[in-house]
Amino acid sequence: VAALQDEKTSLMSENEIMNDRLEQLDDSLDDPNTAVAKKYFHAQLQLEQLQEENFRLEAAKDDYRVHCEDLEKQLIELQHRNNELTSLAEESR
Repeated sequence: VAALQDEKTSLMSENEIMNDRLEQLDDSLDDPNTAVAKKYFHAQLQLEQLQEENFRLEAAKDDYRVHCEDLEKQLIELQHRNNELTSLAEESR
């Protein structure tokens, strides 16, 4: 029991230390002049820019997919038309 109480006390102490460090980090993020806050805001800005770029690229990919499907349909139609014209040319000969 004494060993468990010592371990509990030790863990509670460690928990307090960790909570204090967490509060310090939170406070440093609130102050825009600290290096940590600057890096955090810069990373956040980069993330937003990358998300916008990703959205733009996804939209472009969808546009290209539709365009590609249209071109494939046109190709199939032109191949059929070519076959028809080839057979008509052979009949004419």
